[in-house]
Amino acid sequence: RVPVGQQVMHMLGWREYALVPAEGARPIDTALAPAAAYLGVLGVTGFTAYVGLFEIAKLREGDVVFVSAAAGAVGSIAGQLAKIKGCRVIGSAGSVEKVDYLVNVLGFDAAFNYRDGPVRDSLRRAAPDGIDVYFDNVGGEHLEAALESLRDFGRVAMCGAISLYNATELPPGPRNIPEVVRKRLMLRGFIITDHMQLMGDFVRDVGGWLQAGKIDYRETVVEGIERAPEALIGLFRGQNLGKMLVHIGDG
Repeated sequence: RVPVGQQVMHMLGWREYALVPAEGARPIDTALAPAAAYLGVLGVTGFTAYVGLFEIAKLREGDVVFVSAAAGAVGSIAGQLAKIKGCRVIGSAGSVEKVDYLVNVLGFDAAFNYRDGPVRDSLRRAAPDGIDVYFDNVGGEHLEAALESLRDFGRVAMCGAISLYNATELPPGPRNIPEVVRKRLMLRGFIITDHMQLMGDFVRDVGGWLQAGKIDYRETVVEGIERAPEALIGLFRGQNLGKMLVHIGDG
């Protein structure tokens, strides 16, 4: 069912060889984009941004959208999709270079380095009138700041909480959680495997925007399967711009 020579993607992880049943191999169209793009902008990360914004947060034209970890694989696509849909977009990142990338390459309306001071203050300066949608990749202080800035009936797509993954002691939670009730906010976590019915729409929409030059994506590539642990650790240290990839070989 899969012709010899057809490039495919699978979910078996880092390996040099794989024996995969046909139903576990998804053919990819390398005429639309390079093969590596199907691990990023046209793969799980791009699909995560698409589902989080359109299915979970119910994005609307004119929304003010805040994206944390906005220079990463998911955040960078989420911000660009929101811009395509006519929203004002604010991003946070962990370096001056990444902030410059968000504003001057991706076209974010505002961005800030979360290491420069309290996220609450930086977000308030970037969005003095508040936000409507928060795409949460970070949790922790970012989530608390977003709860303060969200306007009534705001929506939060809870994609991840990378600030907490390696914490030895977890915080008790955002100190301002009553804001959820007072402002009638919607906070919803999601896993993309619950939304696979949207994959066709995703490939059509994002693939079309990619071909039209409306989406920029970057990759940070580490060479060699033996360096996979190093690449994973680098991801948690914010050493990537866009999608972190491990290049194993050309087959």
